[in-house]
Amino acid sequence: MNINPFFLLWALLAEILGTIGGFGSSVFFVPIGSFFLDFHTVLGLTALLHLASNISKLFLFKKGLDKKLLITIGIPSVIFVIIGSYLTRYLSGKMLEIILALFLIIFSVFFLVKNNPITPTKLNSALGGSFSGFSAGLVGTGGAIRGLVMAAFNLEKSVFIATSACIDFFIDLSRSVVYYQNGYISKPIWGYVPYLFAIALIGSYIGKKILNYIPQQYFIKLSLVLILITGAITICNVVWNLF
Repeated sequence: MNINPFFLLWALLAEILGTIGGFGSSVFFVPIGSFFLDFHTVLGLTALLHLASNISKLFLFKKGLDKKLLITIGIPSVIFVIIGSYLTRYLSGKMLEIILALFLIIFSVFFLVKNNPITPTKLNSALGGSFSGFSAGLVGTGGAIRGLVMAAFNLEKSVFIATSACIDFFIDLSRSVVYYQNGYISKPIWGYVPYLFAIALIGSYIGKKILNYIPQQYFIKLSLVLILITGAITICNVVWNLF
């Protein structure tokens, strides 16, 4: 497989934006990556990129970690990402991409208009973790959904990013195993792996530096705006592939 430099450039941009938003690069990487490669290959590459990305973020933001959210969101996420990953063998992703895009647009707008529309409870954490994990396994991205839920807890920047990255690490480790079994991580795409690991480290570092200039009161709103943009990008990607 020939290495596409534009694909790598987008992966770097997605990593920077994902670090700033706090919900990972896949929310940008998957929609645009589908312009370059087939959907199942993008799923496999996304899992590998995210593994490297989350290791980088845990190193860079290691002082911030909410252990309660790690349990209440993380455990349901891992369970449902395995289920979603297995279902990719039997279901078309196009309709699910549209549903995901509409969800991101509607709920991000709802969060931007209304303050704290979700009560920060254990039940809501578990439901959000389940939905985000299932989405991550099925359509390759669930971090934005988890970001919407975590936004209700009004976490400090480093805590938000570290907790999200730790949950994501276990999600991506689980789905990487399933994607490999499904044949999505095949020998031809291994040439991208060294580049993706370098991109993950560089992008996370740049994103962290940019975060130093973003005041806390603007951080959550910025995350929601990025999620809204992602929903629009996803819709555009689906429409593009129809023609």
